[in-house]
Amino acid sequence: MTILMEQTARYVRETLAGDSTGHDWWHIERVWKTSLLLARQEQADLQVVQLAALLHDIGDWKFHGGDEAVGPRLARDWLSSQSVDPAVIEAVCQIIANVSFKGAGVVAAPLSLEGQIVQDADRLDAIGAIGIGRAFAYSGAKGRAMHDPDQRPEYHASFAAYQNKQSTTINHFHEKLLLLKDRMNTAAARALAEERHAFMLEFLRRFEAEWTAQDPATGSISHLTG
Repeated sequence: MTILMEQTARYVRETLAGDSTGHDWWHIERVWKTSLLLARQEQADLQVVQLAALLHDIGDWKFHGGDEAVGPRLARDWLSSQSVDPAVIEAVCQIIANVSFKGAGVVAAPLSLEGQIVQDADRLDAIGAIGIGRAFAYSGAKGRAMHDPDQRPEYHASFAAYQNKQSTTINHFHEKLLLLKDRMNTAAARALAEERHAFMLEFLRRFEAEWTAQDPATGSISHLTG
């Protein structure tokens, strides 16, 4: 690992210390490792991929009043302070500005190969077992309900609508998480997403059975006594 990566990792870890929403250092580390795995398979620029993965949540709009400019600005300030090549800084900031999910009906901005890889790694961490845990951690931190059968999922047609949503955790699966498998960019990420997607479907099936007091194995209504 280069000195730049070590220093950047330390900076990010210190900045995100204490986070309990699922956007903590451990999320960053997982995305970093997965990005490296994908980048080597795709023969992408490892420096750009690593820096973008490390810095992609340094100023997430969700925690800065919806301001999309915070993340790229903080990343640019940090990289400039480390005398990183301006072309690399620009490539990293472009990824950070466009990597996030902005609504089911929103057309995604084009990304470089490096951006596609970081986006895939970030989205892989949003699904599967860890994705489920992160979804409930974020909703709990935001004071959102776990589930409300009377509240239907929404297909957000604009980023503004997605930013202002007040979904339950279960609706978030339908509004974002279950859509990610088919929005992966690389073949390797698509393969990894298949199993994680299936795991989420099984979780939701069991959640619904338990919510409605059914036997998860048979689907029959439980007869509770006592």
